[in-house]
Amino acid sequence: MSSKPTVLVISAHAADFVWRCGGAIASHAEQGYDVTVACLSFGERGESARLWKEGKSLQEVKDIRRKEAETAAEALGVHALECFDLGDYPLHLEKEDKYRLVDLIRKVQPKFMMSHSQYDPYNTDHMYMTQVTLEARMIAQAWGHNPGEKVLGAPQLYLFEPHQTEQMGWKPDTFLDITSVWDKKRAAMECMQGQVHLWDYYTRVAQQRANHFKRNSGGQSGGRDCQYAEGFQSVFPRTVDTL
Repeated sequence: MSSKPTVLVISAHAADFVWRCGGAIASHAEQGYDVTVACLSFGERGESARLWKEGKSLQEVKDIRRKEAETAAEALGVHALECFDLGDYPLHLEKEDKYRLVDLIRKVQPKFMMSHSQYDPYNTDHMYMTQVTLEARMIAQAWGHNPGEKVLGAPQLYLFEPHQTEQMGWKPDTFLDITSVWDKKRAAMECMQGQVHLWDYYTRVAQQRANHFKRNSGGQSGGRDCQYAEGFQSVFPRTVDTL
C-alpha cells in the first residue's frame, strides 16, 4: 500500500477512464495522490470499430488498445494501470475475477473510488461494471473475507459522466475544476486513435461542466472562473464537520 493518499478508478474499457475522469486523475496525481486505474477490458469488440474496419485481427486490436491506454495513463500521471483483459460486449466477471478486484481494492486502500453510472442501457458493460464495483467494495470491507488482511474503510464511490447523459438518470452533485490539467487530459484523449470522433465531443462536455462549476460556485456574484470541468455523482453520504 502506498504511503501517499490513493485513488482507484475502475474502468470497463480501455478509454473510459480517459474521457470520463482523466481530469480528476491528472489533478490528483499533481496533488501527490497515487492513482491506480483498473481497466477490465480493452474495449476490443465493442469500442474499436475503426480498427475492425481496417481489417485488424482481435489480437491486433487488443494490442493497439492496450498501448493507447498505457500511453494515455502516462500522460495523466497514473501510478499503476492494471489491465484485467476480461473481454467486452459483454464484460463478465467470474467469482475469481471479482476476488482479484477485491484484492486490488484492499491493496490500494483508496481514499475514494470512481466508476460508471449505475444505469446505461446503451452500454450494459458500464452499469455492470458499477454493480461489480459496489459488490467488490462490499467484500473488501468484510472482516471475514481473507481474515488477517487489512479491510477496506468506507471510501466514497463517484460515478463519472455517461455518454448519453440525459438517458441515464445520472445526476451530478460534484463538479471538479480541471482547467489547470486540461492539456494533459486532451493529450490523453488524443492517444485514443481508435475513437477520434470523441475528442471534440468530450472537450465540449468539459466546457459545459465548466459552466455548471461557475454557476454553482457563485456565478456572476463572485464565482470562480473555470474553463474545463468534470461532473461526478456520489453514491454514499458524506461525513463533514462544516458545510
